[in-house]
Amino acid sequence: MNFFPLFLVIFFVFFQGLEQAYCKEGNPSEPLNKEFRLNGTRIQNAFGSTKEKALNTTVRLIRNNKLIALGTMINPKGFLLTKASSCVGAREAVLANGEVFPLKIRKRFEELDLALYQLISEKEDFEFVKWKDKNQNLEISWVLSAFTKLEEVRVGIASGKQRPIGREGGVMGVLLGREGKNFGGVEINEVVPEAAAYRAGLLAFDIIVKVDGRKVSKRDHVIKIVGAKDPGDLINLEIKRGERTMFLRVTLGHKSVTFDLFNRNLQMSGPVSKRKDNFPLILQHDLPLPKEAMGGSLFDIDGNCVGINIARVDRVTTFSLPAKIIMPYIEEWLSEE
Repeated sequence: MNFFPLFLVIFFVFFQGLEQAYCKEGNPSEPLNKEFRLNGTRIQNAFGSTKEKALNTTVRLIRNNKLIALGTMINPKGFLLTKASSCVGAREAVLANGEVFPLKIRKRFEELDLALYQLISEKEDFEFVKWKDKNQNLEISWVLSAFTKLEEVRVGIASGKQRPIGREGGVMGVLLGREGKNFGGVEINEVVPEAAAYRAGLLAFDIIVKVDGRKVSKRDHVIKIVGAKDPGDLINLEIKRGERTMFLRVTLGHKSVTFDLFNRNLQMSGPVSKRKDNFPLILQHDLPLPKEAMGGSLFDIDGNCVGINIARVDRVTTFSLPAKIIMPYIEEWLSEE
């Protein structure tokens, strides 16, 4: 005789009866109060002075009254680091206490996608981050960052292995077909919906004649020229559409976004960083931060800065540049001042 099904029935009846008895006595369960929820006030306050350190050493960078990035204060004279590709045109910085200061750009370092700014002020006592020395690996650990309004923080886990992120290269978002000199160029078989080529007005069966002034007759020619450029770069195309010759400009997109367009995770992710690749080393974490929060600092539970948030990749992935990558450049930059 098989007693296993009978055991399951008895198990189910027992716990159903237990639940009913518990409910008769008054089940105290209820929705969790907001202050106890993920990133609620109780959770945030559990991190003590680290929360205040994160808020007080982070600034909001504003252009045309709109937040475009966060910045990390790196010394008492008002120097800050931020994400270079996000902060173009930043005009002022807003501190957590509401103080507003005009900005001036000092340096850019494109390899790291970082920019050095300085607050225009006579103050020399700005609160700034303390870097964690010899930050080799965090493995699995709690981390936190200031949120966009500098009124609260976001808490999460750093668990991804530190690793380099290679260059991705720009893409138009087309599938190429027939080719050849006799054919007159390279035909477009399909245009990916909402991709760079789609937004520029390219259509299926258009024939690419020239890319940036260079004649192309093979698919590899087009791929090589386009792939040498980065997402966000412009390319000029000469195409034939039926009997007409047309000239179009295409702002290249990211390969991962373009060809994973129907990936469910990316569909739910919302806006991501313009640049998400070509970093010498990254620290990965899962803090729920928008792309406008890039440039802000990442802290461990002891209040040490372990990196600067550099790219929102998707809804569950954010890249930070580790402190050990950033610190040599900071020392070089500040030594010249």
